[in-house]
Amino acid sequence: MTVTEITSESHFNELTTSLPPATPITISFHTPWAAPCTQMNAVFAYLSDQFPNVSFLSVDAEALPEISETFDVSAVPFFVFVKHGKVIRELSGADPKELSTAIQELAGSSSTTSSSFPSSTASSTAPSTTSANNSTSTTASNSASTQSQPSRELSSEEDLNERLKKLVSAAPVMLFMKGTPAAPQCGFSRQLVGILREHQVRFGFFDILKDDAVRQGLKKYSDWPTFPQLYVNGELQGGLDIVKETLADDPEFFKNLNTAA
Repeated sequence: MTVTEITSESHFNELTTSLPPATPITISFHTPWAAPCTQMNAVFAYLSDQFPNVSFLSVDAEALPEISETFDVSAVPFFVFVKHGKVIRELSGADPKELSTAIQELAGSSSTTSSSFPSSTASSTAPSTTSANNSTSTTASNSASTQSQPSRELSSEEDLNERLKKLVSAAPVMLFMKGTPAAPQCGFSRQLVGILREHQVRFGFFDILKDDAVRQGLKKYSDWPTFPQLYVNGELQGGLDIVKETLADDPEFFKNLNTAA
């Protein structure tokens, strides 16, 4: 069975719902900028020929953020294994043998797959959990960290909302992201940090991976289901795509904000 490249959220939904319920599905999340993905894409394609009873789906994690957020993808390469409509396993990193073993278990095969992968994919690399492949350094003049302590017990939804209200206003420009500016944990966060630095914007940040109460609560508070989220003076501006569109319409957007600050 060949690998099916998912082109949209609707394409993904239509395909997964049209398959027989018992069909094992493996989903590969990748990005074009992460080098380990190039290797694992080749391994994934090779394995699709070895396990014809498994449906192999490929998703560009950056191009289709709605699907990525559904499966809580925070690093690439990332693989999700589904059987009878339920996620039975997740795998992060670039280890061809581990991926082969996981797909073999998913397929319910008792036979072993040849370990002789194509020469370009044979070597195993360490898990790519720092998916941003960040090449820029953090400078104090460019970002002001407002990272809080680990999540505390919240007595009510009102308490959480009050906390979120203070967090989004903790700095004139606040970025809620996966990871930190020095080590983003997803491509979207990496790109938005790059945009802020390019425009020399001083910003505070909050690593939502460190506090699940904030991570889940902010989705409801802002009525915005994905991250990163950028706030200016306590008001949500949007995610990466919205910021890009805003700058396309008004290249001086951040400059004017700096002047006002």
